[in-house]
Amino acid sequence: MNKSEEHPYELVVGLEVHTQLTTQSKAFSSDATEYGAAPNTQVSAISLGHPGTLPMLNRQVVDDAIRLGLALNCRIRERNEFARKNYFYADLPKGYQITQHTTPIATEGYMDLRQSDGQMFRLRITRIHMEEDAGKSMHDQDAYDSLIDLNRCGVPLLEIVTEPDIRSAAQAGQYLTELRRLLRYLEICDGNMEEGSMRCDANISVRRKGDVQLGTKVEVKNMNSIRHVQRAIEHEFVRQVAMIESRQAISSETRSFDAGRGNTFALRSKEQANDYRYFPEPDLQPVIVSEDWKTMIRANMPPLPADLLHDFTSRCGLNEYDAGVLTESREIALYYNNIITNTRHYKAAANWVMGPVKSWLNAHALSMKDFPLSAACMALLTELVEDGGISHTAAVQKLFPALVSQPSEDPAELANRMGLQQVQDPDELLRLAREVLQAWPDKVAAYRSGKKGMIGLFMGELMKKSGGKADPKMAAKLLEGLLDA
Repeated sequence: MNKSEEHPYELVVGLEVHTQLTTQSKAFSSDATEYGAAPNTQVSAISLGHPGTLPMLNRQVVDDAIRLGLALNCRIRERNEFARKNYFYADLPKGYQITQHTTPIATEGYMDLRQSDGQMFRLRITRIHMEEDAGKSMHDQDAYDSLIDLNRCGVPLLEIVTEPDIRSAAQAGQYLTELRRLLRYLEICDGNMEEGSMRCDANISVRRKGDVQLGTKVEVKNMNSIRHVQRAIEHEFVRQVAMIESRQAISSETRSFDAGRGNTFALRSKEQANDYRYFPEPDLQPVIVSEDWKTMIRANMPPLPADLLHDFTSRCGLNEYDAGVLTESREIALYYNNIITNTRHYKAAANWVMGPVKSWLNAHALSMKDFPLSAACMALLTELVEDGGISHTAAVQKLFPALVSQPSEDPAELANRMGLQQVQDPDELLRLAREVLQAWPDKVAAYRSGKKGMIGLFMGELMKKSGGKADPKMAAKLLEGLLDA
């Protein structure tokens, strides 16, 4: 398939992302929200919509919505009201969903994304609104009946809706990747799409390049992987262009994506807002978000990935790749950030985190929160190596494993007890250098005739004589001085 940007038609995409919040209880009841519980064990009269029950708003849901809105540069609404969205599915016991209709809590935001060509792309965020989730229908568990699990009913959601600014499947994938990273940094959603805690609907249309009017929109619902979203967009682009070229009308409809076949298929005609018979939720008072409330949330915001990426590249001098690796995970980014508050060897500290630290975590199938060495200890280890107290090889192969098993030890003291400290006595190193050169007179002559690569041989021999303890920088300087004399 030709890339859409090389095609006479233009792809136009807007995304709607539903994110399950990691609150301990549901949006409007005290029911638990633990993933993987036995079916229909995390329900109550409230989440089942029994007569006479009343919802009560979970304060944490509003806090999380404000936090995400601020992180996405949104305007936070002061007066927030809830509405009932009416529809009748087997997994929606109340017959309606509590949501926000005309008063989304956050609007007019944006996310800046760096594209593969280095250019910045601003994706506008239309709205973020709070709502509750429905249950889950399972059609493949029984040969004759569909099964219903209502545990998910009432789990709090934030829906993030973008403007139709996306022009390629790659841009969609990049946005979803960055949004998931942001949600994890804010610790409001785990972003595990395979578990359904982050689901995506894509609104897709095509038009001839240069046209201003949008084409007929098709919605592809409930995709649970970034790659599926990209594949669905790519398929819809080809399908819709083919229909236009053959003079077929594109229907405004809801479709689903078949991951096995790589295509989409029709589910139903697209609902309009009046199909849901929205009306104000009579059992919930409006939520007033004061300036003090917003100030409190803003003061407790963690460092965000974009801010850390900028800091690591501008202040620390890291390249884009290294900074990107370090900010992939909130825990790793904050761990590195804590290391560099105690050392100015920014690149060396980055190498430690991206190398030995991540290797150890991978080998033990652990996450950063389980790593035994504190950031302060890693800063001391970095300083010890960079100041020449111990060679990098000895630090990686011997001292680092010893520290991991004895995390309360001081790196310098442990290195001393293990006999790993480097020889930095210039007189001792000069003696060793002379012995090496005297043992290899023919190689010395070769060096002086232009074969400068021989310096590697001399360094290797000197390191052997010192038991690997010679300061390599000082030793190399002394050898070069003797050879060039």
